Amino acid sequence: MKAVTGALTDELPGSAGVLLRTLGGRARLHDLYDDVGSVVYDDLCAADTSEVREILALLRGTKGAVLELAAGSGRLTLPILAGGHEVVALELSPTMLGLLVDRLAAAPARLRDRCSTVRGDMSRFALGRKFGAIVLGTTSISLLDRSQRERLYAAVAEHLAPGGRFLVTTIYLETAEAGETEAEFRFTGASGRDYRLIEHWPRDAAARTVTVVPADPGEGPVDVCVSSVGVLTADRLEAELRAAGLVTRARHALLGEGLRYRDVLLEVEAG
Repeated sequence: MKAVTGALTDELPGSAGVLLRTLGGRARLHDLYDDVGSVVYDDLCAADTSEVREILALLRGTKGAVLELAAGSGRLTLPILAGGHEVVALELSPTMLGLLVDRLAAAPARLRDRCSTVRGDMSRFALGRKFGAIVLGTTSISLLDRSQRERLYAAVAEHLAPGGRFLVTTIYLETAEAGETEAEFRFTGASGRDYRLIEHWPRDAAARTVTVVPADPGEGPVDVCVSSVGVLTADRLEAELRAAGLVTRARHALLGEGLRYRDVLLEVEAG
């Protein structure tokens, strides 16, 4: 994840850079996971059901609690709880964690009582217990660099119970497809607010830049939320997992749209 600080008008690529120059002093830049960006991210993703069906199907019959890494505001947490599992939800962002705690407080007691929350870093955690499954969704692993991912793999191996599975999503890159450098999407958040999402990804670039802005900037200050997300393909992730003693048992294609890629869910076990 790239922290967005300072004057980034000249650093943001493509249409996002043009937009910032147009907004001038009205633009207020935020990381997509800071106090402001987290609320926007939650608004965009609250109704997103991608991955949910596939993850719940693979968790069916899991023995022991589920550890959810980078749990965010609970997009996956609540469905996993509704599936009858005990969940430990780990999240680094205090704003995201606060949103999750609020969501749990409003949930039925039968769900709330089976969830505990932990503020922690998915690349370095030590919880002192084993889990029947560990879940890392939303391609969040792409926010980590190589050394962080290596620490993540070691922590996952340490926390998996015998026969436990690590469920992790990443992208499947269609290298034969030229694609476009940019794609723009329009979304309506759970609040009813409309957003533009600009994804800038030059071919073969190691990261893609995601910028989220209000669809109608109106008058006054405009919050512009940005994240730089690494490109971690399924092939590369599987190779890294093998080197860490973790074996991919299956790939599961996920529905979704993106720039010359689709998401896949890897089902991983200790070797």
